[in-house]
Order: sequence, then C-alpha cells, then structure tokens
Amino acid sequence: MERYEIETFLTLADELHFARTADRLHVSPGRVSQTVKALERRVGGPLFERSSRRVALTPVGRRLREDLLPAYRQIQRAFADATAAYSGVRGALRVGFTAPWSAELLIKAGDTFTARHPDCTVELLDVTYNAAIAALRNKRVDLVVAEPPVEEADVVVGPVVFSEPRALVVSASHPLARRATVSLEVLAELPLVTAAGVSKAFSEWFFPARTPGGLPIERGPAAVGWQAILSLVGAGKGATVAAVAAGTYHVRPDVAYVPFDDAEPVDYALMWRTGDRPSGLSAFIRTVVELAPPSGRPSCGCGGADTSGPRQCQGCGGGR
Repeated sequence: MERYEIETFLTLADELHFARTADRLHVSPGRVSQTVKALERRVGGPLFERSSRRVALTPVGRRLREDLLPAYRQIQRAFADATAAYSGVRGALRVGFTAPWSAELLIKAGDTFTARHPDCTVELLDVTYNAAIAALRNKRVDLVVAEPPVEEADVVVGPVVFSEPRALVVSASHPLARRATVSLEVLAELPLVTAAGVSKAFSEWFFPARTPGGLPIERGPAAVGWQAILSLVGAGKGATVAAVAAGTYHVRPDVAYVPFDDAEPVDYALMWRTGDRPSGLSAFIRTVVELAPPSGRPSCGCGGADTSGPRQCQGCGGGR
C-alpha cells in the first residue's frame, strides 16, 4: 500500500464521512472515493458500507484498521524521534491541567517523553480553568489540558485527548439526588450555580440560558473555584454541571453527582500559545495523543494547521 492509501483509509475510518475526510487530506471527495475503491478491489471486497445517510466500516475494514493503525503510528513516532534527536530537545516543559483526572495521562506521557528525551523534563501544574488560560498566555506554562471552548485568539485549541460524561451536581438532600440519571430539562427546576470570571464562550457552553427544550434556566450565585461552587450547591443554593469524574475526585457528603442521559460529554483538549514553541513541545504533544484513551478524538498529532503537504501538521510536525 502507498502512504496516501493508508492515510486515506485511516482518515475515512476515523471520520466515516467522505467530505470531512477530503477536507482533512486536502483532496477532493472524488479522490477519496477512488482511492477507497482501488483498495477494495485489491483486498477483494468492501471495506466500508455506504448509504445515502451513513458510512460504516465492514468487519474486514475494522480488522484492517486495527492492524494498520498501530504500525502507522509507530512509523510516525520513529520519524518524529529521529527528528527530535537532531533538534536538541532539552530543558523543561511546564504543563498545566484543570482537572485531577487529567493528571494520570500527563504523568504517563511525561514518563514516556523523558525516557525518549532524557535532557528535557516535564513539570506539572494544577490550576483552575481561568488560571490555566492566563498562565498559558503569560508563559507560566507551555501547554494545558483544559475544557474548550476558548475565545482567546492567541491560544490554539488542539486535539481532544479524552472526554467525560456530564453530570448534574445537586445538594444531597434534593429529590433529584436520588435519581439514577436526569435530563437537561431539569436545569429549569432550580437555580444554576456558575463559575465567576470565565470567558463568555465557556459560560455559554457550560452554563446555558435555556434548556434544549427552550425552558429558561434561572441564574443562581457565582463563585470562584470549584470548592466554593460545591459549597453553594451543598447549601442548597442551586445546582451546577460537571464531569461525572468529579464525583470520584471531589467527594463531599453534601452534594450528589447525577449523570445526564441526554448531554454531550465534557471534552478535554490540549491547548498552547500561538507563535514560537519551546523545544520539545511538539514531541510532547505527540506523546500525549499517542497515550490518550481510545475515547479521545484527536484528529492529528496536535490539531495545528497543515503545511508542506496534505498530511504534515504545523502544530506537532506529525500526521493528522
């Protein structure tokens, strides 16, 4: 198989959409279709099921993707490591994270990265969302794992490395606390405790003004910092929203975490500054993406803009 055939197949297997695949590869949808048909003729049968509404991998296609993807990533890593050996990766990378459940991935990535690049260390910093973005822009950290959206023009939002189900956080004494799951419509039943000082884009996404059904959501008090928000919720001042994982890492007797059954998950993405990047940052980004759980949705090694060809990524130097 030629490189472009492998990349076309793996990208379509990821996107399951011909137009989006063509956009990522910077080719026409017709070129994608022709490449896939040529591969299917070579293997002797369909790799994708196509209809007017959906594209899906066949069992043979799924097996081919499972066999190809690790080898393709290994080739990418080998070239990236060879490049890094000549680029002189050294110094220290400072990485911030807004949620403690991000730390496990970053520690694993840090261990792998320093084993490959012993002259470069990784330092972790636990920060709140606002502080994380500010620290990134003020160059106190080089990279953060945080929840999009971000509206600052000088911050690049890279790939989503993992996602967590979303939950309603409510006083343990509230009747909703006894429910197994809830709908987003319950947000209209009690005030919504919000985070103070976050960006407009972040606030609108996490703390909406209306439910999906159009019901108004009452604004409750706001607080700075997660423990202050939980204290307001525990005191019965309203409810808030969070990742389900917060119920494991922030256990309190006065609050309950009830999963939503109709909400989009909370995404956690890599973010960095525009412009010059410190030595080793691109390699570390690739390492985090490499070790991210399958539930993450990285579209490339970093989410940066393409340069020098349909598969070269400016953000990390790797393939998208």
